[in-house]
Amino acid sequence: MKNIITTIENVWVCPVIEGEILPLFGDIIISDGVISKIRPKNFQTFLKNPEKVNKNSFNACGRVVTLPLVNFHDHIYSRLAKGLPLKGDFGNFQSVLHNLWWKLDRALDNDMIVASAQMAALESIRNGVTYIFDHHSSQNEISGSLSTIKNVLHEFGLRGVLCFECTDRNGSELALNGLNENKNFFTSQLNGDFHGMLGLHASFTLSDDLLSEARDLQKQFELGIHIHLAEDDSDNKLSIEFTGKRPLRRLTQYKLINSKSILVHGVHLTGKDFIKISELEGALAFCPDSNLNNSVGLPQYGEIPNTIPFLVGTDGMHSNIAHSMKQLFLLTRGQENSFDEATAIIKKIYFDQLTFAERYFHDFPSLNQGDRADMILWDYVPPTPISRENFWGHFIYGILEYPVHSVLQNGEFLMKDFKLLNVDENKIKHEIYLQGERLVNKLK
Repeated sequence: MKNIITTIENVWVCPVIEGEILPLFGDIIISDGVISKIRPKNFQTFLKNPEKVNKNSFNACGRVVTLPLVNFHDHIYSRLAKGLPLKGDFGNFQSVLHNLWWKLDRALDNDMIVASAQMAALESIRNGVTYIFDHHSSQNEISGSLSTIKNVLHEFGLRGVLCFECTDRNGSELALNGLNENKNFFTSQLNGDFHGMLGLHASFTLSDDLLSEARDLQKQFELGIHIHLAEDDSDNKLSIEFTGKRPLRRLTQYKLINSKSILVHGVHLTGKDFIKISELEGALAFCPDSNLNNSVGLPQYGEIPNTIPFLVGTDGMHSNIAHSMKQLFLLTRGQENSFDEATAIIKKIYFDQLTFAERYFHDFPSLNQGDRADMILWDYVPPTPISRENFWGHFIYGILEYPVHSVLQNGEFLMKDFKLLNVDENKIKHEIYLQGERLVNKLK
């Protein structure tokens, strides 16, 4: 990318500076994929002539721009799971796994994985998500599946941290194939836009032999793990039944948790578990919509130590991280935490996501001069003055309620004025439908 200059005028810029959001009104000048200058302007002057911009500039018309959103736990493979011909009991979490997700992930082939990744990319851009930490599973289409997803995300201009969900539930041969897919990806497919983790399903489907192999691989390549942890109480109960140990104890026994690890859900962890996770510097990814949908309970958000990094994911239900963040805020309030306490958790998540993303992407932006030009413009024009003191009120009750207007990645528009650029969206959606129809017929 050379000699490409973009100017966004009349925008509320919300950079992260020394652990705070310091909004300012002005223009963003982008050159060669980098924010070369942020030029402050007088907001009152703008109000007198809001249509006035320089030639070829993009007029944000007083909207708000923030950091891009990150989905720290996605299941791209789940995107076609709408209206499927499913039979069986769905009365508890284990039956949902057996009668939906484990049937689906065995039915996927390469063309369906491509369609799933295309759907996830379209949804993610529309929701301002340009970084995806994906936890993939296609148990009868393992080899090369991560490269397939990477190639699709790359075509859409997205960045990702990918892994394959290793599990013993389909036998030891496929479990080892899963490990090999992780290894092959992070030894041959990585670049500045894509990184790898070591994917593991959940303790109750992981044998001691598989955890031992995983530990050897992790140690060799200094990987973080990406794993479901105590999502449902059955993870605890079945792990004890099969191994005599709770899930977290098994992970610590094999020394699998480190500062690059994502532990997902954490609904049924104990106070001692949280202390241990904090000591090992692992991060917790909350997926409130999924927890509600699966009726597995919710973490007591206000009781989790602040020394643990808090992240947010969608668990593959959708790509709307903004919705998940607002949901988490309301659930925290519903657990009888004060407005200040609930707001503090959202603030913590916002800054923790920045810190954790930087562990994989050293150029993850803070929306300051010199940063990589990744950002999202919300269709939100503040109805009252916006400042450091009231930013979070605007964020929680305003920004998160509005759609994303435009998305820039590496200085280029992926979506502009609600329209995806360089993408034949209708054609892609038709292609996705054809693969969804194949999946339906296969499951029948």
